[in-house]
This record gives sequence, structure tokens and C-alpha cells, in this order.
Amino acid sequence: MSLIWTLAIRGLTLLGVLFVVLIMLVVALGATGFSDRMLRAIIGEEVRGLRTSLAQTIRDPDQLEATLEARRRDLESFYGLERPWYSRLPSMVLRVVKLDLGSARTLRSFDGSSRVTDLVLERLPYTMMLITTASVITAVLGLWAGVKLATRAGTALDRLSSYLSAVSYAVPAWWAGILLILLLAFRLHLLPAGGLYSTPPPEGGLARFLDLLWHAVLPIFTLVAVSLGAWVYTVRTMVLNTAQEFFVTVARAKGLPEGRVMRRYILRVASPPIVTNLVLGLAGSLGGAILTETVFNWPGMGRLFYEAIITADENLVVALTFMFTLLYVAARFVLEVLYVALDPRIRYGSRT
Repeated sequence: MSLIWTLAIRGLTLLGVLFVVLIMLVVALGATGFSDRMLRAIIGEEVRGLRTSLAQTIRDPDQLEATLEARRRDLESFYGLERPWYSRLPSMVLRVVKLDLGSARTLRSFDGSSRVTDLVLERLPYTMMLITTASVITAVLGLWAGVKLATRAGTALDRLSSYLSAVSYAVPAWWAGILLILLLAFRLHLLPAGGLYSTPPPEGGLARFLDLLWHAVLPIFTLVAVSLGAWVYTVRTMVLNTAQEFFVTVARAKGLPEGRVMRRYILRVASPPIVTNLVLGLAGSLGGAILTETVFNWPGMGRLFYEAIITADENLVVALTFMFTLLYVAARFVLEVLYVALDPRIRYGSRT
């Protein structure tokens, strides 16, 4: 019973984190003046474009200015600028918390829908194909290689992997993506440079899907290349530190097989931090990668967030922030449950 009570408290604490993040977002958008400035800049651009078009038909300057001023007031009412930010933004957050994501003001889906749910459902599969697939490949290869290197600590291969891990961690994904596009796409013509489909896209379901996979190869390869080294080194360090613990030495002194020592005394104890990185990485991958998706012209969740910020679409920014934070909260709660099952040293509740 104490375990359930403790997990319930942890869950409420994580929900508190969610609300704190939303409050900080409202303050960052409103109190800094960013929201009002961006929205007024968008209105100003639209009014200037309207002035250019109406000047060809409305010759009377007073009538032109009156028309433009009426249009400006309509836009300010549409964006809610007639109300202060502390009145406009909290009501938006409250609606999003009730899972009423509403509609985007400027962005549209490929089908022309402005509903935030449609935008997310449209972009999420592309992010999962790109970012989540790369994260899974990196995790599998990193676990395999990291455990192997931990059993060969101090060898030439171990030292070489350390250098490669440092290089991999230091190289930004967007920079590596540009270099690989120049090399593999423009120089060697082996892979497409970006986008979802060829021009023109192939007809038919299977051919179209295979073309989509073909365009995903280069960005997935880029993401794996820049993240694999750091993940391998992380797993190797965690496993190696656990292998030097006293209880592992005792297990070996008892004459237990090395495979059993590795599975039950090393990997099981080292699994909580490894699983933490894995679960949080997978949850974070659903948020996309803004710069990488921009470099490869990939319409995923990261690109959607970037476009929402550029267009100052407050409703979409709040909705996406809520979704990403909710994913983090859910992932953290799953980790709290997994810790108990993975590490026998972790037990919630009172001690006698």
C-alpha cells in the first residue's frame, strides 16, 4: 500500500511540474511583451500588403485609411489584442489543459485544416519515422556496443571509441546534415537531399511509401551518426562503474558464470540510469528536432513548433508545449514504476 501511495504522490508532483511549465510559458509570452510585439508585427505586415492592393482601387486617401484602420481593428480583435496578455493567455492555457487544443490561427495542415489536433496527427508520423526511428537504432546499437566495450576496458578499441564518442557528441546534427547532403546528395548522388517525396512523387501506395523511406535514409543516418558515440560511451561508463562494485566481486568469487554475473549483477543494477536515458530520449524524440528537420525540409513536430513560434501562433505554441510536457511527465511516471522492477535496491515505503 505504501508503494501505491508513494507513486500517487510522485504522479501529483509531476503534474505540478506540468502546471509550472505552463505558467512559465504564459509569463514568457506575455510579461516580456513577445506575444504582443509579434502579433502587432504580423498585423502590420498584413495591413501593409492590404494597402498596396487597395491603393489600386481606392483613390481617396481618407477612405483608404479608414478601410485599413477597420481592417486593423478586426485583426486585433481576431488575435485578442484588445485584451491584456494576463487576460488572454491564461484562458487559452485552461482550455488546452482540458484537452481542447483548439485551432491554429495561421498554420494549416496539408488538407487545409486549422485544428491543432489535425496538425499534430499529420506531423507526428513523420517525426516518428525520422527522430524516433533514429533514437531506437541508436539505443539498440549503443546498448550492444557499450556492453562489449565495458568488458574490454583499457584496450585500443576502448580508447578509440572514447575519441569517436567525443567527436560524435561535439558535432551538431544540423551541421553534419549539411555536410552529408553536400557529399552524398550533391557530390555522389547516392541519396536525395531532403523532402518527403521525389518530384514528381510516384503513384501508388507501395511505391510512394518506398520513396518516403528512401528520403528518410539520409536524415536517419545523420541523427544516428551524431548520437551513437555519446550513447555508446554512456552505456559503457555505467556498466563499467557497476562492474567494479563489491557485490560483483563477491559474485565472481563464488564462481558464478560470467554471463550470469553480467546479466543479474551488472546489467540489472546499471539498468535504471540506462533506462532513464532511453525512455526520456524516446519521449523527447516525439517532439522532433527543429534544426535537423529544417535542414532536410522534413515536416515533423519540431518544424511545426518552429513555424508556430515564427508566426506567433500562441494557441499552437501553448498546445505543443502542453503536449511535450505531458509526454515528459508520463515518461517520468513510467520510470518511477520501472525503477522498482529493475533495481532490487530501490524500494518505496517506510523502513523498519
